[in-house]
Amino acid sequence: MSASSSNGLLLTSMSGRHDNMEAGGSSKLPEDVQHPSDHHEQLEHDPDDPFDLDNTKNASADSLRRWRQASLVLNASRRFRYTLDLNKEEHYENRRRMIRAHAQVIRAALLFKLAGEQQTGFGSASSTPAISPGNFDIDLEKLVSMTRNQNMSSLQQHGGVKGVAEKLKTNMEQGIQEDEKEVTDRKNAFGSNTYPKKKGKSFYMFLWEAWQDLTLIILIIAAVTSLALGIKTEGLKEGWLDGGSIAFAVFLVIIVTAVSDYRQSLQFQNLNDEKRNIQLEVMRGGRTVKISIYDVVVGDVIPLRIGDQVPADGVLISGHSLAIDESSMTGESKIVNKDQKSPFLMSGCKVADGVGSMLVTGVGINTEWGLLMASISEDTGEETPLQVRLNGLATFIGIVGLTVAVVVLVALLVRYFTGTTQDSNGATQFVKGKTSISDIVDDCVKIFTIAVTIVVVAVPEGLPLAVTLTLAYSMRKMMADKALVRRLSACETMGSATTICSDKTGTLTLNQMTVVETYAGGSKMDVADNPSGLHPKLVALISEGVAQNTTGNVFHPKDGGEVEISGSPTEKAILSWAYKLGMKFDTIRSESAIIHAFPFNSEKKRGGVAVLRGDSEVFIHWKGAAEIVLACCTQYMDSNGTLQPIDDQKEFFRLAIDAMAKNSLRCVAIACRTQELSQVPKEQEDLDKWSLPEDELTLLAIVGIKDPCRPGVREAVRICTSAGVKVRMVTGDNLQTAKAIALECGILSSDTEAVEPTIIEGKVFRELSEKEREQVAKKITADIGLSMGISGTEVAKESSDIIILDDNFASVVKVVRWGRSVYANIQKFIQFQLTVNVAALVINVVAAMSSGDVPLKAVQLLWVNLIMDTLGALALATEPPTDHLMHRTPVGRREPLITNIMWRNLLVQSFYQVAVLLVLNFAGLSILGLSQDSNHAHAVEVKNTMIFNAFVMCQIFNEFNARKPDEMNVFSGVSKNPLFIAIVGVTFVLQILIVTFLGEFAHTVALSWQLWLASIAIGLVSWPLAVVGKLIPVPKTPMSVYFKKPFRKFKASRNA
Repeated sequence: MSASSSNGLLLTSMSGRHDNMEAGGSSKLPEDVQHPSDHHEQLEHDPDDPFDLDNTKNASADSLRRWRQASLVLNASRRFRYTLDLNKEEHYENRRRMIRAHAQVIRAALLFKLAGEQQTGFGSASSTPAISPGNFDIDLEKLVSMTRNQNMSSLQQHGGVKGVAEKLKTNMEQGIQEDEKEVTDRKNAFGSNTYPKKKGKSFYMFLWEAWQDLTLIILIIAAVTSLALGIKTEGLKEGWLDGGSIAFAVFLVIIVTAVSDYRQSLQFQNLNDEKRNIQLEVMRGGRTVKISIYDVVVGDVIPLRIGDQVPADGVLISGHSLAIDESSMTGESKIVNKDQKSPFLMSGCKVADGVGSMLVTGVGINTEWGLLMASISEDTGEETPLQVRLNGLATFIGIVGLTVAVVVLVALLVRYFTGTTQDSNGATQFVKGKTSISDIVDDCVKIFTIAVTIVVVAVPEGLPLAVTLTLAYSMRKMMADKALVRRLSACETMGSATTICSDKTGTLTLNQMTVVETYAGGSKMDVADNPSGLHPKLVALISEGVAQNTTGNVFHPKDGGEVEISGSPTEKAILSWAYKLGMKFDTIRSESAIIHAFPFNSEKKRGGVAVLRGDSEVFIHWKGAAEIVLACCTQYMDSNGTLQPIDDQKEFFRLAIDAMAKNSLRCVAIACRTQELSQVPKEQEDLDKWSLPEDELTLLAIVGIKDPCRPGVREAVRICTSAGVKVRMVTGDNLQTAKAIALECGILSSDTEAVEPTIIEGKVFRELSEKEREQVAKKITADIGLSMGISGTEVAKESSDIIILDDNFASVVKVVRWGRSVYANIQKFIQFQLTVNVAALVINVVAAMSSGDVPLKAVQLLWVNLIMDTLGALALATEPPTDHLMHRTPVGRREPLITNIMWRNLLVQSFYQVAVLLVLNFAGLSILGLSQDSNHAHAVEVKNTMIFNAFVMCQIFNEFNARKPDEMNVFSGVSKNPLFIAIVGVTFVLQILIVTFLGEFAHTVALSWQLWLASIAIGLVSWPLAVVGKLIPVPKTPMSVYFKKPFRKFKASRNA
């Protein structure tokens, strides 16, 4: 339990490989939620299936290319819009090389372009080029040239970092003044820390992409042909209807598709803007303030810590063991040490180790990072496992649909040319030698149009895009729930999470730390921050150790207001405690100087500094985990300021640490020792390599810091556990502290659970054999990384998939709910779409084979396609998550997309729809009382309109059934989704308009109110039918297992 988690959480997914035995949780899941996929072990990975990808995040380019090539795609530009650009990495690398080689030229061109845009009024204020040097003693070009070329001689000519700071009118200790005018002047003189973004696609581009669909292009060609023939044979007044109606319907589909896609792209754009807006700390006016990365200006002094991103180009002011990862800019994955010999820092790089502070010398497009960001488009492409699987499903359905369309085409053509097809008046359509060529072409175009329209309906092009729609909606809603999604795949993978490995501090706890217990002078203090019982010498040493060995700051406002203490929560707690003891922060730091530092390290769990007092006295101060620092101590200072051997008191201090830890307190010890000045290296190079002595320390104090559990954490852990998600805690704290917090949060239910291997320390883990370590590590291998938005480092955020903006564990539960909701909503849409597919295909095939005509015409099928593909996806993909989702076990990676429950539901509804509509097709004239109608053609039109109307009503009512595939009450929560109600309402109104007023256009006739009631009644039956259907039991073994068995046996026999 002692491994640090870098302010984040890890989530593991159900993959049949968890033994559930990791730190912070019980050794196995409860029986009712253990391995929900055990009952179908047959669902193993199929290496021959290009759509069977476990994880797309780290998948090879070959496997990603393979599934694309295997997909049946009608519109590649639309289908693959939100998938990874496989050439992007190469493009990024080329741009980076080019910028490194030709940065000056590219920058000049960009400045010229921005100036031109400003002149014409198109430039954005945020990316306006600097035009005035202001009242600074150094100009922009010299600064940019010095930093980009890392020119040490130029830096020395300006007087080193101190000289540059003076010319930029910056105080290296206190930063620039916290004044809006000061910041504006610097932006005008040196530019802002922004770069011109590549413009996103316009709406017209989305229109163009929606038009690229092969079937829609074929339909347009067919419509134009039909239009020309119709006008030629029937005149303009009547002849335009057939071709014109199909063309209009196609354009309507294109426009609706483009609008939907454009809205999605705007959502992604907003989320990308949010991701880029990093918050960081700067020194302004002597205080530490948090600002947006966009507000950093030249002259700012920025503290750097492990995990930070360097926000701009700059020069190192001071640093200790500072190491920078420059791979994002140089392409070389090596860590570069920064010191006074190598002081230049590049924007976009990461702090790998150590601490320091930098002076900003270049921002925005005056940095290589800014030029790189301005020249590449934001990557929204990233396929998700569900997207890949849906492409596989869409391909399978598409092949079936294509086959059906070909069968219908052949059947209709055979019946037509054999003279067995009759028109609405009962006359034979084709008579050899008598029917004109133009009539034959016209009739064949209509037959071909019907076949192509069946392909439009049958190939679910919108199915994979429904994932994107759902994810875009979920991402927007998750933002409101304090979760920023950085990677699309994380949304859906959350639904399969079986384990959450959570950091303790700030996630399970409030991150509001205060010192509540103190042991100093050899005994426990009555009041933790009352110095009255301590010797002044002891208080002085504690004060010096705290003031110098910290990355925090104490700011005294000039107006005499309340003191402001900044830093990490632990640092703030200790600084506040020392301040109450009488620590004079600024005085101590001015009277002594740090000559070397060992920054706090999560591996050693302590940090130290060497402090020079005057010219001859060196003190080394250490601060860190109490049990570790105590082990290095040989004496302690008593309440009289006298040094005493610690041997007799060591057990007392150990028991004190244990007692505090059992009360959920974080224990920190403060110790020091003297060092002969002669033993301190004189040369800077030797000093940098010097290891601070950590033996023979004098214990000054042990403090117990309270960090209360967050309200609601215990309930959140309970919800996770009942949902089959095990919560485990990873912390750098003392074992007893970790155990106490785990019990308080409900991660451990009792003391009896708090034994190995349920809890395990880092040192115990490291002592395991390589094989044992591998087994333990496998159990907590993460598929999703969640970082903390407030306390998390920038490196942790960038490498994470989801950022929890409020650092609250309860927000993680909401993320799990949304993850499950994504998967559930996609399944709802699949059930709805397949029901429409099956019914439409069967009705048209049977009718075509038997009578040579189809009741559902091309325009009608396009309207059904619009209901099914775009409006249906919008209605069902935006269902908010419910508590019911957290009563299920996690979805296994190999769980079939179409479950047995879904098969049952869609088959029940499809059989009903097919049966009713076929009865209407073959016996509709007599059932509807139309057989005696003197106008036979009109009677057939009424019957076909009734079939079309009843079919659409069935889909409208069945949309409610699709909301709750496994619940009896399909109306629960419907009022919470106004979009669903609006779409159903709009669909119903449009259906009335189409049937009543667009007769010639849609091949319909106005229906009487009795037939309208009959249509609604036919649709209404689907509700009670759904209830009855849900009483039918389904087997546990997925249907896909039975379907795959014959293929696998055949494959095995061939390979034998």
